[in-house]
Amino acid sequence: MQFFKVKTVEETFALIDKNICPIEQTEVKELREALYYILAGPIVAKENVPGFDRSTVDGYAVRAKDTYGSSESMPGFLTIAGEVKMGEVPSAEVIQGTAVYVPTGGMLPKGSDSVIMIEHCEDVDTLLNTYRQIAPGENVIRAGEDIREGEILLEHGTKLRPQELGALAALGVTHVTVYRKLKVGYLSSGDEIVPYQTETLKEGEIRDINYLTIAGLAQGWNVDVTYGGIVRDDLEEFRSKAKVLYDQVDCLILSGGSSVGAKDYTTEVIQSLGEPGVFVHGISIKPGKPTILALANGKPVIGLPGHPASAMIIFQLFGERVLRNLKGEQRNRKPERIFAKITKNIPSSMGRADYIRVRLFEQEGEWWAEPIIGKSGLITTLVKSDGIVEISSEKEGVSQGEFVPVIPSR
Repeated sequence: MQFFKVKTVEETFALIDKNICPIEQTEVKELREALYYILAGPIVAKENVPGFDRSTVDGYAVRAKDTYGSSESMPGFLTIAGEVKMGEVPSAEVIQGTAVYVPTGGMLPKGSDSVIMIEHCEDVDTLLNTYRQIAPGENVIRAGEDIREGEILLEHGTKLRPQELGALAALGVTHVTVYRKLKVGYLSSGDEIVPYQTETLKEGEIRDINYLTIAGLAQGWNVDVTYGGIVRDDLEEFRSKAKVLYDQVDCLILSGGSSVGAKDYTTEVIQSLGEPGVFVHGISIKPGKPTILALANGKPVIGLPGHPASAMIIFQLFGERVLRNLKGEQRNRKPERIFAKITKNIPSSMGRADYIRVRLFEQEGEWWAEPIIGKSGLITTLVKSDGIVEISSEKEGVSQGEFVPVIPSR
């Protein structure tokens, strides 16, 4: 196998989708405990929502044609025949020339086909003056208009956000079958790396901040993280610790040692874990070129650059895609992007995708992205940034004032 033969960003995403498949194990979760889990099968509606015709406003249920011709200067007149109470089936019925008061969400009485808003009429001693005409169906939600019995409400692979949980609750669903929660293992490597709790550094030592940043991203995607500690630049020790952690998790993440230096053992360690091994070794991207992606006996393995900024950007771009596929999440979901105007010219090299950290701010009703200039290893650029601007490999940079896609920090 030829290593360090770089892939484009698009090729890398395609290879991830080709190689990384969902885990097979599922579990049943109570609805209130299922937030951000992935559905392991479709949800079919067993009833209509709403289950009855209801009003979307406070007003009067009427026959629309009884309001035709009504205006401020020439109001119509209807007799108020009663009112609807919330949670009750109306006893009153709307016939020609009558109206029934109905609150927002209340059931429409028989005979009515629309609701005139209370702002557009006036109750004068049970005589209703109507000051505008309305159309049939106005201010009304019909039974099944929101969710219809028998239709697929949520597809297999849907992430259960708060809004999906709300829709399921509306159907009376109390339990869902989801893919079980992923467990990811993280291992740092390098003779210079020491625990982040180290109070006093010796010359040449660096605290392990990548564990906290990468684990934090993964946990934000509803993934559990097991920390394997720090391994020295020793091949046998690296291989041994990686294998122990690999056996405990669904995906293994290695930080540091993904370049081509004499002590960069990551590729060799990954190849020892299982077949087919490395399928990406180097991506045409800045920062983060020395990135490794592999599959070992069905488990993804990710080799991240050691620089904190590079590691975070690479993991946000490609690590999330790996974990989404592994969790069984729908692959057609587009990555979240916003568009903002760039504050200055940024040059870029054709054939290589660039990702630039930016600060977002609003000015005169528009979003602007201000590049945060700094070397890739600078930690403060991460703290100051609100997201990263994506400059595709087909472009030679962006010009001041141009709208650019921004991947917001989460």
